[in-house]
Amino acid sequence: MEKPNTIPDVFCTAPWTHTYVSPQGERRLCCASREDASFQRQYIDADSGTKTDVFDPATLSEHWNSEYMKDIRRRIIAGEKIPQCEVCNNQVLNLHTYRNYFTQTLFPQYIDKIYESTSADGHTTLDPISFDYRLSNRCDFKCRMCGEQLSSSWEAEKRKHGMWDPKFDKWMAPELRIPIRDFQENVLEDELQQAVDNETVEELYWVGGEPLMWEKHWTVMQQLVDSGHSKNVVVRYNTNLNRLSRKDSQLYELLPHFKRVNLCASIDGSGAIGEYIRSGLNWDKWLDNFKQGLFLKEQFGEDAIVFDVTLTMPGLFSLKSMFDLAQELDVKTYLKITFSFDSTVLMSPMSMPRDVLDNIIDELLEYMEPRVTRKTQVYIDTLHEMKKRPVFEEQYDNYVEGFREGRHRLVELERIRKQPITMEEILAVNTQAISWWNQEIK
Repeated sequence: MEKPNTIPDVFCTAPWTHTYVSPQGERRLCCASREDASFQRQYIDADSGTKTDVFDPATLSEHWNSEYMKDIRRRIIAGEKIPQCEVCNNQVLNLHTYRNYFTQTLFPQYIDKIYESTSADGHTTLDPISFDYRLSNRCDFKCRMCGEQLSSSWEAEKRKHGMWDPKFDKWMAPELRIPIRDFQENVLEDELQQAVDNETVEELYWVGGEPLMWEKHWTVMQQLVDSGHSKNVVVRYNTNLNRLSRKDSQLYELLPHFKRVNLCASIDGSGAIGEYIRSGLNWDKWLDNFKQGLFLKEQFGEDAIVFDVTLTMPGLFSLKSMFDLAQELDVKTYLKITFSFDSTVLMSPMSMPRDVLDNIIDELLEYMEPRVTRKTQVYIDTLHEMKKRPVFEEQYDNYVEGFREGRHRLVELERIRKQPITMEEILAVNTQAISWWNQEIK
């Protein structure tokens, strides 16, 4: 195809460079795309539950120039705003989109080649060079805004307490866990290994589950360093940073060998609030592990190691301390709002009533705005954006029923997990918030 003088605003390099697979074997354009599931719907999809009883995942060679992918490429080149890219089109999760990362930061040098390699039907002669393969949902945390699809600890808890529904979580059935694991170990790991062996990989996104628990992560990273190809590879992480080594490999010894590093350390609150949100977190250990990695900024710049914050409802009451810590350590924050697909997701700050939320936001802005720096401007921008977005009461007709169900779900988790702090104690510092939480709903 001939490259136009003006590239469409919706253009993204991902369908020509990037390949993503979920822990349930779902192939997508990327982790932020909203697509019809082949088997198991993902957390960001509009609906939940299983698409079909049949687990029949596609290999990379079957998927890459499939009719579906060719159609995606044709429509993007034509400048069509496709529904699969709604999260970027409408900035659903955060203000800095994945599209911008792929097209403006990671692979702008491939735009000419993308047009040259693409035929009229959408077929490309390019091979994927960026891999986001969620090889397992294995994770030692149970973050309250996460779930069993991305955390084996969540999965084990749901199994233990009979909290899973075979109708909606078909992938958890024993007869399907075996073929899913076989696909991960014998297909996905081999596809990734081939790109590493052939030295065609240019970017790796390690995210899970918890990637630092995966043996494959450590062997691939060590191989890239030993072969010298690491100097050509960008590595990104989304990690709970609960561990830094495995056997003879140490994360902070491997990373300096790579072309560029972006270590997103997931953290959604400090101290006891952070430990409430992220079940499994030891705040003091996490902070020490993070501080050990600050040296990466000297080699790779300010995006080398950052706070990756999902802003939750309880996290609002720890946001001042997170802001202060980001200022103290002179680090950037990547900030996104808890994704909600229905009115039961009370971990979202948008679950609070408009007046309660706005008063909390105004207090935070009053504290932060006089102190803000370029690296913490995202806190200010996100808070202002939240004042423009509809809260659940304005968005959902079944808000009352959703509130009741969501509160019951969170209280039940508190009973099961027996953590030292509760949501009621977190919200007690704000009279409006605790009145909302404790309201009697008939």
